[in-house]
Amino acid sequence: MCRAAHVALMARYNTWMNTRLYAAADGLPAAELARDRGAFFGSLLGTLNHLAVADTIWLKRFAADPDAHAALEPVRALPMPEALDAVPFPEFARLSERRRMLDAVIERWTASLDEADLVRPLHYRNARGQAFERETFGLLMHLFNHQTHHRGQATTLLSQAGIDMGVTDLLALLPDLGAPADTGVHPH
Repeated sequence: MCRAAHVALMARYNTWMNTRLYAAADGLPAAELARDRGAFFGSLLGTLNHLAVADTIWLKRFAADPDAHAALEPVRALPMPEALDAVPFPEFARLSERRRMLDAVIERWTASLDEADLVRPLHYRNARGQAFERETFGLLMHLFNHQTHHRGQATTLLSQAGIDMGVTDLLALLPDLGAPADTGVHPH
């Protein structure tokens, strides 16, 4: 699989998992979503807000690049989050809406990338103002790895609340090359 196809696969996995995660969390009362369960960002709501904040920061960095793809246009108008632990969406419905928008942008953008885009360096500054230059592919792998890391925490928080997420592995999206058709059964 070429790197561009891998990036597009990771974007689809991201959307698939976020859709399932938010559907599971939607069944919890607001007090349970905001309940501090000892995670890095306290609650499930704090953890999911952190992911929306971090994704917004990274997408705005990519969108600020002079060679940015048109698919990133929707994030240019978004306000830059003030802190990684900010909770700009205390209401779950608004957070869900933002998550769907971010995931749609990520999928459209990554589907438009080719190998030349992935080797292109991105010049950006972190929250402390330090300048960096890194290859786009590596930064995208960081974006997806960061999401996976915190979604793992979110699934644990859901488990603590009595909700089983079921299968969360990327393997569930990979075709079985030896099978005649997808049976809906995905081995781990």
